Formats: sequence, C-alpha cells, structure tokens
Amino acid sequence: MASQCAEIAGRVNAELRRMVDAGCSFADARYFDESSSEFLLLYDGNLEGNGAEWERGIGVRVLYHGAWGFAATANLDAIPACFDRALANGRAAAMLPGCPRDMGAARPVTGSYRPSVVRDPFGVPLRDKLALMQCLDAELQAPHVEHRFVYIHTQRCRVFYWNSEGTEIDRLHIHPFGYLRVMATDAEGCAQRRSHELSGNGQGTRGFEWLADGDEFGNHAERLKSELADILAAAEALTPGRRSVILLPAQGWIQAHETIGHALELDRILGYERSYMGASHVKPWMIGTLQYGSEKLNCRAGVIPNSAGTFGYDDEGSPQQDIPLIEKGLLVNVLSSRADLAEVNAAAGRTVVTEAGNAARACAFYRSPIDRMTNVNIDPGEDGTLEDIIASTEDGIILDKYSSWSIGPNREHFHFACELAWEVKDGARARVLKNPSYQGHTLEFWHALDMVGDERTWRVEQTSDCGKGEPNQAIQVAHGVPVMRFHNVETGEMR
Repeated sequence: MASQCAEIAGRVNAELRRMVDAGCSFADARYFDESSSEFLLLYDGNLEGNGAEWERGIGVRVLYHGAWGFAATANLDAIPACFDRALANGRAAAMLPGCPRDMGAARPVTGSYRPSVVRDPFGVPLRDKLALMQCLDAELQAPHVEHRFVYIHTQRCRVFYWNSEGTEIDRLHIHPFGYLRVMATDAEGCAQRRSHELSGNGQGTRGFEWLADGDEFGNHAERLKSELADILAAAEALTPGRRSVILLPAQGWIQAHETIGHALELDRILGYERSYMGASHVKPWMIGTLQYGSEKLNCRAGVIPNSAGTFGYDDEGSPQQDIPLIEKGLLVNVLSSRADLAEVNAAAGRTVVTEAGNAARACAFYRSPIDRMTNVNIDPGEDGTLEDIIASTEDGIILDKYSSWSIGPNREHFHFACELAWEVKDGARARVLKNPSYQGHTLEFWHALDMVGDERTWRVEQTSDCGKGEPNQAIQVAHGVPVMRFHNVETGEMR
C-alpha cells in the first residue's frame, strides 16, 4: 500500500509540474485510494437492505488562464491522459466569458488527518452488526407501533492530495450513522412517527463503538415508543397562530443548516448555484454589515473532534480551523474556497473576505470540489437549561425533529413540519400536539432569537447526505446547536 501510494505520488507530482510548464497557474490531484460505504436496514424486523459500495480513482484540476479544467479516471495507468483532458477542458473554459479565478498566494502544506476510532466499522462482522440491530428492533416493538425502522450506514474514505504549490495531504475519514424510527397511523388516518439519530456531544470516538453506545443511540427505544403513543392519543393539532417556539437540537440543527449554512456558501452568494437547491439572499456587499439575527446569535464553522463535518484539511489542502461566521448577529464571514475570493471582493467593492473558509469539498474522485458546509455550529448561550427556558415562556411550543421542509429559492424563507410539539403554558410543559409546523423569513426569524441554552443543552447532530451541485454531490456534515427560543413565530398544523 505505502509503496503503491508513493509511486502514484511521484507520477502525479511529475504531471503537476508538466501542467505548470503548460501555462497553468495552479493544478491539483485528489487520489481516493478507497471510498467505501455499507448500509443495513431492518424494517419490521426483516432485512430489507444490505448493500456495499467501493470506489477508487483520481480527480485532477488545472487552473488555466483563470478557468478551471477538471477530469477524472479510475484507470491508474491513465494518469497522464487524465491531466491532458483536464488541461484541454481548462483551455476550452478559458475561451468563455467570466470572472477569472485566482488561487492567490501559494500556501504549501504537509499534513495528515485521522479520526479517533476504537473499532473500525468495516472490520466488524456482519453478524455482530445484525445482532445489534435485531436487539434494537426488539426494543422498539409495542402494541401501538405498526412499523419499525432500524438503519446503520457507515463510510470509510482514504484520500491523498497533492498540488503544484507543494502541498501533500493524507486523510482518512470514518463515518458511522444510525437511525431509529417507530411509526403508526392515528385515528384520523394520518401517518405519525418518532425518530432518533446517532448524535453526541462532539467528544468520544467515531468507530462502531459509538453505534453500540446505548446512551447515544440504542437506549432511546422506550422514549420513542412513549412519545409516539402521546402523539396517537393527542386529541388536538396545533392551532394556527403566533407564539414562542423552542427548538430542540434535533430540529435546531436543520434550521441552522438550511437557513444559515447553505445561505453562506460563497458560490451561492456569487450566483453560481441556482438551479439546484437555490441561491442565497446574501449579497457580497452584505458581508461585514448584514445583521443576520439578534445579538444572541453566534455561529461559526468550527472543528469538533467527533463530527462528520471535521476532516482536517479541505479538498484543496487548506487546514480546517474555527472560523466565525456570525458574531452577535452580525455576518462577518462566509463558507468559501480560495479561487473565489478575488471575485467576491471585487463584487463588494471592498475587501470583505481576507482568507478562504476551508470549505472546498468533493464527494468523490470524479467530482470537482465546490463550496460546502463544514460544521456550522451555534455557540451555546447563557440562558440555562431547557427547563429554565420553558419556565421563562408564557405561551409557546417545544418542537422536535423535522418530518418535512420547504426552503425558498434564495434561502430567504422556510417552512418546517415536525414530528411533535409540546405545548408550553405559563412556564410549564403541557399536552402533546400533533402535526405541528412553523414558518418564517430567514432574517426575521433569526432576529427573533431571544433565548439560547447553555452548554448543557448543546448537541452535535449529523447527516450523511447533504446534497448540492449538478451533478449532485452528497457529503457528510454536522452541526452543534443548543436549545433555542424564538418569539412571535408563525405556527400551525401541517397536513
């Protein structure tokens, strides 16, 4: 393995030098030595899904006269031809009108990244994985539960990166994901569900041992069954109206993901991402001046030890680091890669971004890196625990776990439906209400943030399939969020 990678590195570096000699200002290559994925699905105790995927190949970019050229191959004997195709594509792209890309000053880096893992999921026998899932499925059974869903998805990826500046990076990523769900039909014939996904506090390790950790994953069966029973027994749905909304982390993360994370990806802001998943309401000149939310809102693209959005170095070799995005409600930075900084500063008419937000990410060797989310986190506040926030709420609801969502074409407004709501009256949690939803305009909503829970309420939620780009790229990302309360939010029943 080591000798093969060293041999590939030698060939790639020779090609990088050849591209510079051919007139390219920058060139890089990402060699996916392994990209593996496995999934198992138990549905009502039956093995409905058992799949595995494996890929290996190399992707090449060249920057020729300010235009990108990209090519990829799974044939490791065809590396020179792959570079030639990338160069031809760059030359063709350079003939088209557009803002020239510029990587800026060279930033050579040498480094490696390894997640903390005790038991590699890909070394765990299938029988052990199924035994865990069958045990969880048995715990989800109850007379009122009509359907049960237990899903485990694991990923492992080894990536080597080289560029013409002299950067050399060796990365290994291991991602475990787990999902539990119970479902039933209520008296009105509507499908209801309660779900839990593998999450944590951002500490610990990322191996199979995390999936086997009952506190983080398996020990939620009784809670899910009890809450599903409460939903089925609920006599009333949520009455439409404006009220305070308390988001638990399992709902707060997707609120941050859709209305902050995606809206702050620089390629959306520059208008390059429009046809799929929308653009952004943020304009270049707003960076540094836009009051995105209340002074309670502090958001950063941060490094979390145990997180699907921590990767050490992005896909153009920039070291991952904590980058403030919003400070006391003020937008101060965006998620970006190196090549677009000159364009955003020119569009703003001043320097609004001084350093790339190490957010260039690609899902596979045959995809070119684009601006992607990392860990977009909401910092914990000083408003205490969930119970403290409830005690301070006169009329509101607690919302947990999205069941559907709709996002405006520029991330300027949103609508979420959730699995359930608890009514809050006069500082106390009251009855369960079914089919809840809430909606709002992004900036108005974040300006309505008036309470943020402390570090005891902060949780890291993750997803394996954040989609973006055409052709689509699904990547792994996580968000650390506390309990949050928003005042005067439009709420109602979802049908």
